[in-house]
Amino acid sequence: MAGPHLGEGTRLAAEQNAWLVFEDEAGQTLRPPRARTWAPRGHTPVVRVSGKGSGRVSIAGLLAYRAGHRPHLYYRYAVHRGRRGERRSLSETDYAALLTAAHQQLKAPMILVWDNLNTHVSTRMRKFLDAHTDWLTVIRLPAYAAELNAVESVWAHLKRGIANNAVTDIDTLVALIKNRLRRMQYRPDLLDGFLGQTRLTLQPGQT
Repeated sequence: MAGPHLGEGTRLAAEQNAWLVFEDEAGQTLRPPRARTWAPRGHTPVVRVSGKGSGRVSIAGLLAYRAGHRPHLYYRYAVHRGRRGERRSLSETDYAALLTAAHQQLKAPMILVWDNLNTHVSTRMRKFLDAHTDWLTVIRLPAYAAELNAVESVWAHLKRGIANNAVTDIDTLVALIKNRLRRMQYRPDLLDGFLGQTRLTLQPGQT
């Protein structure tokens, strides 16, 4: 199912000398991801979480690839502090700002690969996409095809990077997330590996 969709994306990217861009989103609360670690035999390490405080960080990530060029990772985040009436997810404005900022940095057309999240297909988002067809083309992933999105590997790597880190407030969590994402931005080999894990290729007609 996914082959024709992404095959068309790589073909368009080659024809337009465009960047193939994957997008996905994730969230993190103050409760840290759990992971295995080293400890003396018989002394199970304990990560204490107070349970106090609230909040959530929503993150949208973009991975940009073009044959013969260094890959790039861009991201945008929103902090939700649990206030009454506060939006609990990224908005169309957030996605539009992320895409626009990436385009300004890449200075080339973009073939955007993302899923059918309600915010991606809303009327407001469609208006933005339709207004920028001169540099932005959208390829939608089939349902239940998360393994074809390279950004999924970004989130897996991020979760490992912040695992077992107990933070006491949302601002410290934001700083930790930004630190881990910035480390990834300076590792093009790692970003290439995220694409490799999808078993996709930048060459048109090949998967």
